[in-house]
Amino acid sequence: MSNYNSAAIEEFKGGVWVFCEQRQGTMMPTSFELISEGRKLADELGSKLYGILLGHNVEGIAKELGGYGADGVYVCDHPLLENYTTDGYTKVICDVIEEYKPEVMLIGATNIGRDLGPRCAARLHTGLCADCTHLDIDVPKYKEFLRASSTLAPNVIDNIPEEDRNLKMTRPAFGGHLMATIICPRFRPAMATVRPGVMKKNAFDQAKADACEIIKPNFSLTEADMQTQVVEVVKAAKKLVNLIGADVVVSVGRGISKDVEGGIKLAEELAEVLGGVVGASRAVVDSGWMSADHQVGQTGKTVHPKIYVALGISGAIQHKAGMQDSECIIAVNKNENAPIFEIADYGICGDLFKVGPMLVEAIKAAKAAK
Repeated sequence: MSNYNSAAIEEFKGGVWVFCEQRQGTMMPTSFELISEGRKLADELGSKLYGILLGHNVEGIAKELGGYGADGVYVCDHPLLENYTTDGYTKVICDVIEEYKPEVMLIGATNIGRDLGPRCAARLHTGLCADCTHLDIDVPKYKEFLRASSTLAPNVIDNIPEEDRNLKMTRPAFGGHLMATIICPRFRPAMATVRPGVMKKNAFDQAKADACEIIKPNFSLTEADMQTQVVEVVKAAKKLVNLIGADVVVSVGRGISKDVEGGIKLAEELAEVLGGVVGASRAVVDSGWMSADHQVGQTGKTVHPKIYVALGISGAIQHKAGMQDSECIIAVNKNENAPIFEIADYGICGDLFKVGPMLVEAIKAAKAAK
């Protein structure tokens, strides 16, 4: 559009938007997480929250987003949007953003989101912060986050201007050894891709879902706009561990080094009796002992299970950032000064190869008694 100017930030009054990813008519879990987080940001801005949903014959799944906090959903329905293509999705999203001018745009850091986000940001001439793990607009809340999670001096935190209304996008940097907060003060919308599993999903509210407004914006899309064509969609047969959706995660760390195979087998046995899955620290993945889909931490997956068991994990800050919000944390480590004990609900100081089998047998016995 000829009158679109990303630097005219006073014109961007369209609220907070979330790209709601769906695949074959099924909404991805990260969409509900981002709608929940977007609700918080919209409330801090005093604005409305909208989802933007692209696909074909997808209007039927749009109102569900209202149940997690969306005031409305922009539904862009077209046969050429049935399967994701970079060209098609980028054009439609940018056209709609140029028309309605949201202040904030959130996208899940999925395979699709990581492809889509930078292309939209470049076309819209705005900034994008990738792989965020924390978002704030309200400065007092941001200061609370810094006091709890950073090593900044208290006077530095106190001197942050209260009137700053930019989206504060926090993400790990330098391999997770540093947390950086990015702002985009000169352009709009402020865009961020957000790591799946980090933001907590709100409880579903059917009344809000029923009240959710469905908006069908005008847009044009033809085959001439597409540089690629989806010929076939083939689902990979490889089975990956679902850490984010698990209620129980049993993770292993460098402590299994004296018997890697035995340590992993022990974690698998413990996970089996608890009805959970096996995770790992970065050290385990970097050593090639387990695949990357098992990694928990800032540079892996962020999990919120009901039970998190850490076997032989010292508890580096990068690992703790990915699991410290678990409901119950059980740590086993032979070093009584291991940092993992600082956040553990139950800590056992001992050799994991001795303690682990005892836990397995105790859980089996408890189950048998019932």
